[in-house]
Amino acid sequence: MRGLTFLSLVFLVFLWPAADQGRAEVNVGVSVEDGCLKTFHLAIGEHYNVPEKEIIVVRERKIPDDELPVVFFIAGRAGVKPEAIIKLRLGGKSWMAISAQYGLTAEVFYVPVKSSPGPPYGNAFGHYKKRKKAEWGKIQLADSDVVNLVNLKFISEHYGCSPDEVIRMREKGSNFAAINAEVKKNKGQAKKKASQQASSDKQQKKGKGKGKKK
Repeated sequence: MRGLTFLSLVFLVFLWPAADQGRAEVNVGVSVEDGCLKTFHLAIGEHYNVPEKEIIVVRERKIPDDELPVVFFIAGRAGVKPEAIIKLRLGGKSWMAISAQYGLTAEVFYVPVKSSPGPPYGNAFGHYKKRKKAEWGKIQLADSDVVNLVNLKFISEHYGCSPDEVIRMREKGSNFAAINAEVKKNKGQAKKKASQQASSDKQQKKGKGKGKKK
């Protein structure tokens, strides 16, 4: 009996670090996801000029994260408070029906791109390609198409990046919180690289100037 107790203790000693490691991995995953969402919410607030507190309130009304930009985009274009848009959405109306109620058509969601996007953008852009611009007001987009287009417009305009870059990330299956974090990171690295290059060019110019004086 004592032998079994000793073996059980040994087993627990070896098992405990593994369990801790598993919990640590889960916590890291949650932390990374929370960080992406935090960055996403801050970017939405900056772009649509709304406080983060308001974004959290909208989210607590059961509006999915990817649809938050849609709420503020339509509210801004319609000139109404986000609460009015939320009420209609929670009442079961589609994004196109809500837009139409304020005189907005599919034309406001269009984003010019250079590529010919595949899923999930192919269907949405297909509507615009099949019609002349004068007929874009007749286009009826699915909710998913509106969400994809508004987030495309939001992220590309907010960071000044190519819409095609965002599309490529979305085609790989990334959600918009992750895409926002990646684009922001790339933008920061590009800015740092440009600053370093400018500093290097300045130093070289100084060196050449000194050489001429001699």
